Amino acid sequence: MKPFQWLAVVPFIGLLIGPIVHNRLHPFILGMPFPLGWITVWIVLTALIMAIVYALDPANKGDAP
Repeated sequence: MKPFQWLAVVPFIGLLIGPIVHNRLHPFILGMPFPLGWITVWIVLTALIMAIVYALDPANKGDAP
């Protein structure tokens, strides 16, 4: 596995570990309870991280047939 592909592990850790560690109702994030806001933020971050992994992958740099 290439080093930049390890970025794909970050959302997994953020989505699974975060709500367990921060299981509180307050504060609110965007009007949602903290665990739901945490998951919503990580869904957006996951898309951004996957876009970075895609952009860094040399297999995607070649010309498409």
